[in-house]
Amino acid sequence: MKATQRLHNLGQSLWLDNIARELLGSGTLKRYIEELSVTGLTSNPTSFDRAITTGTGYDAPIRRKRRKGKSHEALFFELALEDITQAADLLRPTYDRTNGVDDWVSLEVSPLLVHDTVNTLAAAKDLFARAARPNRFIKIPGTREGLPAIEEAIFAGVSVNVTLLFSREQYLAAAEAFLPGIERRVDAGLNANVGSVASVFISRWDAAVMGKVSGALRNQLGIAVAKRIYCSYRLLLSSDRWQRVYNFGARPQRLLWASTGTKDPKASDILYIKELAAPLTVNTMPEETLKAFADHGELGAGLPADGGDSDFVLSNFAKSGIEIDALAVQLQDDGAKSFVKSWNELMSVIASKSAELEKAG
Repeated sequence: MKATQRLHNLGQSLWLDNIARELLGSGTLKRYIEELSVTGLTSNPTSFDRAITTGTGYDAPIRRKRRKGKSHEALFFELALEDITQAADLLRPTYDRTNGVDDWVSLEVSPLLVHDTVNTLAAAKDLFARAARPNRFIKIPGTREGLPAIEEAIFAGVSVNVTLLFSREQYLAAAEAFLPGIERRVDAGLNANVGSVASVFISRWDAAVMGKVSGALRNQLGIAVAKRIYCSYRLLLSSDRWQRVYNFGARPQRLLWASTGTKDPKASDILYIKELAAPLTVNTMPEETLKAFADHGELGAGLPADGGDSDFVLSNFAKSGIEIDALAVQLQDDGAKSFVKSWNELMSVIASKSAELEKAG
């Protein structure tokens, strides 16, 4: 039995952190679903950028949409929605079999809206309606401005993937945005089952302190933060407040481990998959990490519900001069800027590709 199947059997969902038309059209995603236990996927501007730049799968649709006068952003969202809906349909059988627990696809609002609550909410509602599939998430960043949009989106029945989370405090803020939206639906007599995941970025922690710590602390910060967050997650889901909404038909907002490709070439390529195994969670991984885990993966002890040694490890980082709280804020801010940079690069790629195709006739 492949390691991916064993991880799936443990109760963790394996999602692919990539989407491309070639992935869909070649049957590769279908094979990953059937052979590597993939039950969902996420998308990001970088993956679309790479697919448009290195392949020809988007050439014909870009040419058609440009002839219709579509702007670069409008053109992108049409392309992305076509891919997302195709992937959602491919994943739909497992979504139905698991009663909506698994087999989701994600599409994010424009990163340019990261500090714009009103327009983030409007964009989330629009993309959710246009995707027109039950198993689609709209990504909204868990920033200060994103949190009110998340609550309102959940109340409106929009399934949300809360992204750009790094610390326990940021995760708890995201959960506090999700839960009131559900409670308001309960009080209004609406269906309380609105899907959501809270995406916590892991490897960026270790990348941020690379060269600042050594020895036993190397590549351990992201895992320690994850253990701390997982402890809070387990406590939160067992609280009276959350138990109440379960009784009205709500489901947990699952933790999703993101950025789980290993950044350090000296570390194991399956480090964050092995160490972050836990039931009722999701791990969304790059394609190469997924294949590596299927090839030579092994399960570790799993995340401890009580946080294990996280406090001890984090205190050692603090003694080494790493200010965890300040770094979490910086990582979220840097992450938002990185998303904007990737988005602008994607728009430039679409513009360049459009000009190239128009010139070619």
